[in-house]
Amino acid sequence: MRRSVRILTVVATTGALAAGTAVAANSTPLQGSQNAKIRNVIYLVGDGMGRTHVTAARERYYGASGKLNMERLPNYGAVATYAVEPGSDQPALVTDSASSATAWSSGVKTYNAAIGVDAYGKKVPTLMEQAHSAGFATGNVSTAEITDASPAAMFSHALLRGCQGPVYSDASCLPKKADGTYENKPADQTVITPIAEQIARNGTADVILGGGLSRFEPDDQKALQAQGYQVLGSFGDPALPAQTAASQKVATKADLDKARSGKVVGLFNRGNLTVEQAKAQLPADASQKQEPTLEEMTKKSISLLNGRSKKGFLLQVEGAQIDKRSHANDAAQTLAEAKAFDDAVKAAVDFAKEDGHTLVVVTADHECAGFNIIEKGTFTNAEAAAPPSNTDSGNPANNSTPSRSSSGNVKDPARSSGIVNGSGAGDPKNFGPATFRTPDDPADVKDGSPQASLWLSYLSGNHTGADVPIYAYGPGGKQFATSQDNTELYGKMYRSLFDTAPRTN
Repeated sequence: MRRSVRILTVVATTGALAAGTAVAANSTPLQGSQNAKIRNVIYLVGDGMGRTHVTAARERYYGASGKLNMERLPNYGAVATYAVEPGSDQPALVTDSASSATAWSSGVKTYNAAIGVDAYGKKVPTLMEQAHSAGFATGNVSTAEITDASPAAMFSHALLRGCQGPVYSDASCLPKKADGTYENKPADQTVITPIAEQIARNGTADVILGGGLSRFEPDDQKALQAQGYQVLGSFGDPALPAQTAASQKVATKADLDKARSGKVVGLFNRGNLTVEQAKAQLPADASQKQEPTLEEMTKKSISLLNGRSKKGFLLQVEGAQIDKRSHANDAAQTLAEAKAFDDAVKAAVDFAKEDGHTLVVVTADHECAGFNIIEKGTFTNAEAAAPPSNTDSGNPANNSTPSRSSSGNVKDPARSSGIVNGSGAGDPKNFGPATFRTPDDPADVKDGSPQASLWLSYLSGNHTGADVPIYAYGPGGKQFATSQDNTELYGKMYRSLFDTAPRTN
């Protein structure tokens, strides 16, 4: 049986630009009134976006002296992102998207894979649930499946992030004990109810845009329509036992363009939305060409939410593919998704500038893959015949153990087949750097060449524990211009909407 859960949502953005294209950008920081009453909060999450992701995207698209739209915002700070171990307050220094999203949506530390519950598995209220209950309009946008961790944490509760649906399974929804057996089912069945099922019944977000159609079933569409939602596309034929690509119809940008008002749900892919670089290379008649960009979804969400409630609105926008393509160590797609996200930032800030009562916050849930800019013409440790030396001829007291001589840090041709997006592109085991031209390079310099000035590498295929940047614009923006924990973002956004501190139990 499906159960309803009331939940809260926030938005994140992504966008792309053709490779090596210079973009004119005013480097003057934007200003906004700090004293105006806040009616709206737009929270944009570049999933997996660390400081180097921002720097590399800036250099790639704007040049060394340019700025991304997010970098032009007047308030800048940093966010610590650690999680905790299950059933304790012991820090887990590297977070995943689920625990990080729960931190900003509910103000609590929790374990990796947990959504909308604390470290002990107890359901905690979310900012979007609270805003919805108080009469604010709400929206949740993502380039991932809308049931994925970052969007889900605003309007659902789950012991495990994999409990997305469409059907329940112990493996997806129940944590395991130390002996490998599953935990007992909790008294609160909400936290083991598939996330898609919760979303379709709790009415927490008025506007829901993203991917993940395969997670939903015809009765989910029926439940949404009973609450007054306009469902773009189709969740399937109730007469069919299994919902497949043939029985479901994804929404399209044309469908979204026709939506003028009211509560709207649009799922534009059965899985994650298509990355912008891949979409641009598809034939004109490919179905993925009908997907809206993150910028377009952001603009439409704002237009649907603005004026819907006299109190204002809360919107979360996620540029999810920055993380997913960093996991894949695909630098070209990572850069394009960072740019696409920045385009969505501009859409939000343009509205905020005109409105005067909107707080825009731009940040990330964690850094992904140790993305790094290395010196032109150099190589990664994975390509080295020997690691860097650790002896100091000027002061032997600085030597490390075991000693590595000054002959270290030599490139091994057998371990390097060249630049991963150039001469070594055919080698799936290549861990060399990827190189990209920038607007500062001579016109004849190409991506994947040794002459390109931007050289990028990855440390791993997983998350790191690095702090992430945060930018803010509009009234209340100055409070984010500091070093802060990710749980503090919840309280700051709560106070911005309600003009009071959240109650603690």
